[in-house]
Amino acid sequence: MSQKVTMKMIPALLLVALSGSAGASGFQLLEQGSGLGNAYAGSAAKASDASTIFWNPAGMTQLQAREVSGGLTAVKPSFKFDNSASQVGVFNAAGDGGDAGGWAVVPNGYLSWAVNRDLYLGLGIGAPFGLKTKYDKPWKGSAQSDEFDIKTINLHPSIAYRVNDMVSLGAGVSWQKIEADYYRQAAIVPGASGVRAHLSIDDDAWGWNIGALFTLSPATKVGVSYRSAIQYHTEGKSKLSSNGTPAANATAVALINSGRQSDVKANIKVPDTFVLSVTQKLSDQWEMLGDVSWTGWSSIKNVDIVRTSGVQTGRTAETLTALFEDTWRVALGANYRYTDTLKFMFGLAYDQTPVKNASTRLTALPDNDRTWFTFGTQWKPAKQQTLELGLAYLYLQNTKINSNKSAEGRGTVIGDYDSSVWILGAQYSIAF
Repeated sequence: MSQKVTMKMIPALLLVALSGSAGASGFQLLEQGSGLGNAYAGSAAKASDASTIFWNPAGMTQLQAREVSGGLTAVKPSFKFDNSASQVGVFNAAGDGGDAGGWAVVPNGYLSWAVNRDLYLGLGIGAPFGLKTKYDKPWKGSAQSDEFDIKTINLHPSIAYRVNDMVSLGAGVSWQKIEADYYRQAAIVPGASGVRAHLSIDDDAWGWNIGALFTLSPATKVGVSYRSAIQYHTEGKSKLSSNGTPAANATAVALINSGRQSDVKANIKVPDTFVLSVTQKLSDQWEMLGDVSWTGWSSIKNVDIVRTSGVQTGRTAETLTALFEDTWRVALGANYRYTDTLKFMFGLAYDQTPVKNASTRLTALPDNDRTWFTFGTQWKPAKQQTLELGLAYLYLQNTKINSNKSAEGRGTVIGDYDSSVWILGAQYSIAF
C-alpha cells in the first residue's frame, strides 16, 4: 500500500478518528449527538439540535434556518475476567488478562439547512458501531482472543419535509465503512502457542433511514424512526507471525506452507433499528422524555471467514459463532429548567444484550444486559448557542462465560466478568 496520504486513504484516517468502544449493547454506539444526560430518551422526538439528523431526520423541520452541532464522547468500558475452571493447555498458567476495556473517543458532526419554510437538507457524520477489547498477553483466553477492534464511519445526507403543522417526514441514505482486526494465539499447544494469528477485513456499503415526527400539541411530540440493516461483503487477510522461538518459527512456517495464511472474505450484516419516542412538557420547568427501541441483532449468527487464495481456496478458515438475538431498550428521561439559560438533565435506561447465554458469549465481546444512570446539564451562553455536558454510568450484572472452542484447538474459557462503562460527553450547537 502506498504510504502517501491520498484521497483513498481519507476514509481510513476518518475511521481512526471515529473508532470507539461500545456504550450500548453488542457493539452499537448510541453516542451520536446530544441526549447523553437523558440516557438518549426521546431521541426520535425532541429535535433540539442538528443531531436529530441521525435519530430522526424529520426533526430538522423543528430547527432554525441553519444549524450546526458537533460533539465528543469519551467511553471507558471495563471488562475484568476472573477465571474459575478454564481448560486452555499451555495458557493454564497465564493470568486473567487484566482489564480488557480502555478509553475511546467518539466524535460526531451535523449540519442542517432550510431550503424554505418546509424543506430541509442535512448532513451528518458519526460512528454507529464500534468496539475494542484488548487483554494483557498472554492470558487464559489468548487462543480465543487477545485483541478485537471494530471501527465504523457513517456519512448520512438527509432530507425533511413539513407536511403541515402536525406532521413532518424525513429520510436519508448512509454510506458506511467498516474495518475489523482480530488477534489471537494460534492454539493452546506448545509451538503453536507462540504463533499469532491476525485477521483484518474491511468493506463499505449503503443503507437508508426514514422517520416521522408528530406534533400532537405544543407540549407533546411523538417520533418514530427506522434505520436499515447494512450488508457488508468484506475482504481482507489472515496473517501468521512467530514470537521468535524455534518451535514457534517452525510451526508458523508449517502453517503458512499449508495455506493457513491467505486472502479471506466474510459476509457481515449489521443490524437495523426501530425507535419510538415521546416528549411531554409538564410545566414551564419540567419535561419528560421516553424511548422504546428495537435492534435486529439476529442478523449476526455465524460469521464464516472463507479463504480466497492459496491451496485452501474456498475453505472456511474460521467461524466466529455469535448467535445474537434481537434486543429491546427502554429509556426514561427528565429535564428541569432551572433558569432560562440552565437546564438539568436526568436519565435511566435498560439495555438488553444480544448474547444468548454463557456458552455463546465471546471473549472478544463479553457483553451483558446493562442499566444506564445518567446526568447532564445544558447551558445557553447566548440565544443561538447551546453547550450540553453529560455523564453516564452503565451497570452490567455479573457476566458468566463458558466458551468451548476445544474442537478448534483453542480450549475452554470458563469464568466471570466484572464489567461496567463510564461515558462522558460534550455537544455544542449553534444556529445562524
